[in-house]
Amino acid sequence: MVNGADRLIQLKERGVCCSQVLLIVGLEDQGKTDRDLVRAVSGLAAGMFSGEICGTLTGGACLLGLYAGRGTPDDAEDHRLRIMVGELVEWFSQEYGRLFGGIRCDDILGGDANACSRCGSIVLGTYEKIRTLLVENGFDLESAEHKKEVPSMKSHQTLLKQLILS
Repeated sequence: MVNGADRLIQLKERGVCCSQVLLIVGLEDQGKTDRDLVRAVSGLAAGMFSGEICGTLTGGACLLGLYAGRGTPDDAEDHRLRIMVGELVEWFSQEYGRLFGGIRCDDILGGDANACSRCGSIVLGTYEKIRTLLVENGFDLESAEHKKEVPSMKSHQTLLKQLILS
């Protein structure tokens, strides 16, 4: 069975956009697939195709919503969603915004098409942060609902090094 980090790399190597990668892996972590949802988040790619807010960040917010968002108007709102999204935005701004001068795709890529190679490590780091936020906010990623095992931090660090070096 392929763990989430390996799957992230496979999808990025196949040219799948960052927001879609996060949702595909997040759905797979739950033992689900949803082509319509994955198709919908493709609109977040490349900063909504305008170089604006990074699709990894907006896709990450969508992934948190997959866990804590309302599925129907009758569902109760889960207050943890706003907290987790706020923490994700703050973390992303500190982690990548400072490094690249902002959280927009144009900031991160600096107008250099070859800079897309840095997207893989950003997606992986964001995926790790999302999983951490979910656990810290009481989501049991080991429950029957969330069937796949959580990859170890060591495997994430190894994969992150591979992404950075490639």
